[in-house]
Amino acid sequence: MLAEERFGQILNLLSKQRTATVQELCEALGTSESTIRRDLTELDRLGKLNKVHGGATLPDSRFQAEEPTMQAKETLAVPQKRAIAAAAAALIHAEDFVFIDAGSTTLELVRALEGEALQANYVTNGVAHARTLAQKGCRVFLPGGLLRPQTEAIVGAAAVSSLQQYNFTKAFMGANGVALEAGFTTPDPEEAAVKATVVHRARESWFLVDDAKFARICPAVIADLHSGAILTNRCPSPKYKQYTLVKETEL
Repeated sequence: MLAEERFGQILNLLSKQRTATVQELCEALGTSESTIRRDLTELDRLGKLNKVHGGATLPDSRFQAEEPTMQAKETLAVPQKRAIAAAAAALIHAEDFVFIDAGSTTLELVRALEGEALQANYVTNGVAHARTLAQKGCRVFLPGGLLRPQTEAIVGAAAVSSLQQYNFTKAFMGANGVALEAGFTTPDPEEAAVKATVVHRARESWFLVDDAKFARICPAVIADLHSGAILTNRCPSPKYKQYTLVKETEL
């Protein structure tokens, strides 16, 4: 098989599943490991993919303008989100003043809270999050503003103005996309404005994102990668660690 044919098959496989191991590529192409590694090195040089330890991922170029409903999001990557949520919950202490963003992964964080984390004070723009925090006996504040049905998040100028009055020790944020050149992004500009305001007012910002969110770009920018740490189940490329702190639950 010619190199150009292998390149095409490698990129076709990556277009379907976004990441692939060297072993998967060897089996799919019926080619030796050394050949696959040389092909990945060349495709990485050409900017067609990102070569990572043990395999490859697509470069940061997937654009997504649409947003699933909150109900739909809650059915996606559930084990990964729960692992991320448990790791995030362990970061919260009784003396913290915490912002929890609307979103499905952050809702799993609220559900995972226990022990001294229940003594912390919370602000959230997620309606389901506020209800669950209250049911757990937590002290919780909500900003004023407009409720966005798609994500059940409070957004708008009133929400931004309200959040500007706080200083958070920790903020746990959601994002629909994380990309090297675009940073943290989301489909809706009003939600992006709320998120950006919180990141600016927080001592520590943690973006809770599963590995499917990497190499994805949405229309509205929240912040660049330097603005917050990443807490994920698995980071598909070591290049992200050159920009910010990355913690992974799958080691």
